[in-house]
This record gives sequence, C-alpha cells and structure tokens, in this order.
Amino acid sequence: MLLSASTAFAQGDANYAKTHYSKKEVYIPMRDGTKLFTAIYTPKDAAAGKKYPMIMQRTCYSVAPYGEDQIPARLGPSDLMMKDGYIVVMQDVRGRWKSEGAWTNMTPVIDDKKTKKDVDEGSDTYDTIDWLVKNVAYNNGKVGQWGISYPGFYTAAGILSNHPALKASSPQAPISDFFFDDFHHNGAFLQSYFSTFPLFGVQKKDTTSKPWYNNQMINPKTKDGYQFALDLGPLTNADKYYKDNFFWQETVNHPNYDEFWQKRGLLKHYSTIKPAVMVVGGWYDAEDLSGPLNIYKSIKKKNPNAYNTIVMGPFGHGRWSRETGHTMHSNVYFGDSIATFYQKEIELKFFNHFLKGNGDKNSGLPEAYMFDTGKKEWETFAKWPAEKAIKQKLYLGADGKLSMTAPAKTGSVDYISDPAKPVPYTEDLTTTLGFTPHNYMSEDQRFAGRRPDVLVFQTDILENDITLGGEIMSHLKIATTGTDADFIVKLIDVYRADEPNNPYMPNKNIILSNYWQMVRSEIMPARFRNSFEKPEALVANQKTDVNFRLQDVLHTFKKGHRLMIQVQSTAFPLFARNPQKFVENPYKATEADYIKAAQTIFNDSFVEVDVIK
Repeated sequence: MLLSASTAFAQGDANYAKTHYSKKEVYIPMRDGTKLFTAIYTPKDAAAGKKYPMIMQRTCYSVAPYGEDQIPARLGPSDLMMKDGYIVVMQDVRGRWKSEGAWTNMTPVIDDKKTKKDVDEGSDTYDTIDWLVKNVAYNNGKVGQWGISYPGFYTAAGILSNHPALKASSPQAPISDFFFDDFHHNGAFLQSYFSTFPLFGVQKKDTTSKPWYNNQMINPKTKDGYQFALDLGPLTNADKYYKDNFFWQETVNHPNYDEFWQKRGLLKHYSTIKPAVMVVGGWYDAEDLSGPLNIYKSIKKKNPNAYNTIVMGPFGHGRWSRETGHTMHSNVYFGDSIATFYQKEIELKFFNHFLKGNGDKNSGLPEAYMFDTGKKEWETFAKWPAEKAIKQKLYLGADGKLSMTAPAKTGSVDYISDPAKPVPYTEDLTTTLGFTPHNYMSEDQRFAGRRPDVLVFQTDILENDITLGGEIMSHLKIATTGTDADFIVKLIDVYRADEPNNPYMPNKNIILSNYWQMVRSEIMPARFRNSFEKPEALVANQKTDVNFRLQDVLHTFKKGHRLMIQVQSTAFPLFARNPQKFVENPYKATEADYIKAAQTIFNDSFVEVDVIK
C-alpha cells in the first residue's frame, strides 16, 4: 500500500519521456464542485491522424514531479508501454496533495447516488474520464486504468464507475477491505504498520506539493523493531504518538467488523462490470495478497460473463513493475527477467488489445496466468481455482506427523503462549522498523519451529511431486486456559538435505540445506471464530473449532521435500499480541490483561488444501 508511482519503476531511459512527451497540468471539476489536480502527458507526435488511448493512475501518494516543465523518467506502468505510445494521466485523489476536498481511507462506495453530493471513487473516476475524453486532444476515446497498492484500490473502485470509455482496468496489489488487507488480517492488527499512521491519519489544510504529516513521524530511538514494539507495551500506550491521528483513533474505536469497516469494503459491489479486468498480485505480497484474489473471485461470482482475469507471480508487493534481473524473494531464487516477461507478454498485451485493438474477449491471454512457486514456472488455467483440483485433508498428528489419514484415536499436543516473550515473525531484525513487512513471506522458518511455543507437523519425505493449487482452509480443534487467543497456521516447504545455495542469496549466513520455506501463513483471532462483527470469549479448557482461510497458493512440493505445518499464537511485531484474556476492545487492554496460556491442538485438526493431479 506504500508503493508510489515514483518508486515503483526501475531506472529506464531517463531522457525518453522528456524527448517524446509533453505535459499539461489541470484541475478537473467533480460533480460536487471539488477540483482534482491532474497531470497529463501526451506523446509529441499525437495528431488528428495519430490518436492515442489514455492510461490513467489515481493515487494518494502524489503525482510529483509538479510543474509542466518537470517530466519523470518513467511514464505509465512500464517502459514498454511508455514507448508503445499512450497518453498518460496521473491524478491526486480527493483530499491529497494538490487536489481539493477531504481525505478518507478506503472511500465508502455509494451504490445509489441520489444527489451531486453523493461522491465516491467511482464517481470521481467517472467525472475524470468524462472530462478527459472531451478535453484532451488527440485521444482515441478509450481509457485504461492501472495502479499498484493503494492506487490499486482506486483502480478497483474505478471499475465501479462503468464509464463507457473505460475499456480496461488492471488493479494491481489492490486493497479490497482494510479488515482483511494491510492493517488487519482477519481482524488481527498488524503492528508492523504502526509507523504508517501519519501518512494516512493527518488531514492537510490546503492544496500542497509538500508532505504535511511529517511532524507525526515516530523516532523509535532504536533499530530493533521487536524491542521497540515490546517496550511500547499495550496498544493503549500508542496515544502518546497518535492522540491526534484520526485514522489511529478510528482503528482503535472500531475493533470489530462493524459498519465503519464494512462500508469501506469493495467485494460486495461488483454487481455490474463493463471494462475488461486484469487483477495482478504477487504470491509473496506481505501487504495485499487478499485483495487481488478476492476481487477476481468476487467478480467471477457476480459477473461470470465479464472479461475477468488474474495474474499471480513470484513477487513481493508490486515488484512486477520493475526488473531486478535475478528474481528473488528473501533467499529464494525464481528465475531471471520475470518482471519483463510479465510486462511484455501479459500487461502490454492486455492494454494494447483493449485500448488499441478490437477489444473483444479474444485477447490471447488466459483467464488465470499463475506462477508455480515450487516448479518455478508459469502455468495457465481456464479458471481459478483450477477445475481439476481435488480437496485433501492434512491432519495434525499428536506425534508431530502431518498425515493424509484421519487419526485412529484421540490425541493432542500443547504449548505455552506467553505475550511477554512472543515468537518473532522474522529473524531479520533489519526489516522490523520499516513501514511495512516484506521478506517474511518466504523466509526460512527454522528459527520459529525450534521454539517450544511453536508446534511442528510434517510429512515423511515425499516420493512424488505434490502440487497445491487453489484454496487452503484451516480447521483447528483447540482448547486454551485463557479466554481468547490468536492462532497462526503456516504452510512450509522443507527442502532436501542436499539442496545447494543459489548464487544470488542476499544472506550468506543462510543455508538452503533443509530450508523451511514459508509458502503461506495466516492468523485468526479466536474471538472472531463465529463472527467478525460480534466477538465471543472462549470458554477456558473447552474444545472449540477455529476455522479460517489462508490465501491461495500454486506451489509444487517436489519429490524429496516434505510438507510442514506450523501452529503458534504470536508472530511479533508483525501482529499485535493477543492479551489471551478476553477484553471487549484489545486496543484498550491493560498490562494486567496479558496472561500466559496453555494452548492445546487436538489431532482431529486438519488443513484442507486443493491438490492438482
């Protein structure tokens, strides 16, 4: 959610945009009178006989550089598209930077707009496109929209404008719901986002090209994010930093999935879809993995005949937008020039077909272009999840075995969860003070699995490849001595003992021999096991079902590897600590509310996966 247009792109030909594009800055009026600052870059050879389509990004992160004589090195989603020729439009959204109006996070959608004062991102997108096609010289009447992260949300919300000129939309790493993306996972607060609140919770006083929120930025006075978060103590202490931060106060005062969060979600609104849609995400996106998968599925369910496609690559957050040569995530190497392949063979083809071609459904692209992160190659599917996938249960045995066979007799295994000594989510302390997490999504999990408060279940060495391709559901049968708890389930690929290191590994202290690569993980607060709207305390020592989804995967566990599941109750400071004593509002828990608890996992617990035969 923090990937701006200026940081999203690799260095290209620094002079190309300046020599081939001209720039105009305008204020575009919305239906309620608010004016939005917009920069328009037009190819210099545009003419009556050579018209271009428009490609637009709307962002809360600034369309800098400002000034009609200031042109960035890169325009549009990639060098390829910039050089192929597009009119590129960049807009500061309502309430941000040089645009007028009031800012709100995840602007609520208004499906039934009765007056000109009923505005949302769909209406602002519509009004912007309407002005552009009528006022920008030499446009061909077709508009595409793209954006990564928060701009991905504006793209996903822009689909709802259904302006007839909007022909192609590509939400990339989009946020779909702040209770399940970014700031929360299943309602659990991501404390790793703590330092981002100034960016999202301070209103500017006037149009500006300068950051207005810097005075709320935190100086942690340490480079150790784990220690800083631990020393902070209960989240009630955060008010000393964010007493006047409106987004922090909104977050604290809405701990459950109430109307405040519900009306900010996008998924229920895709009842009518006109533009072609290509949702893009990264399998290792630590910020917005839920968004792309669930936007695609929501459109698929509500509009089965719409042109609706999905692309998932071996990337972290937005990393497909710039080429790194050797494609790495943490210590895992996936191949070379994968971002370039995506930009050339997928993204460019999508936009060219719908904005420069005939725009029919025969784009030449599959419905699902998915990267198998175990085989390390692209696969294509007619739909997602794959039609040929079958359900398989993996049982968490009391003996530490991960088995495809249900247990013959009842058993269990226990661990002590102590909020005073939470399990770290990463062993790379250099990343724990950043704005958002990143590398942990494929990190070696031996550091966690060798702790007594992390349970480990694994298969025997695989005799054949097993491809998991689709959805994952965790069905835990638990008991606890407390009255609340978080449960984290991690799916892990255990490498062979003779696995060699790849030559590009950033951390020379890591060995890939027996590497425990995290493939997928998720957290579930037990308080929300029956309802995200109405949390319920656990009954101490009572066996209870806690069921929750992990996000999808496409990963082949190779012959000679093992499948592993880890279960734990803390992953700090990625997630804020659960007090383990039920309180109405965890953000207002006191020090005394944090208690040790013995957690029991029964052996009829299982993780259900989709296996592609």
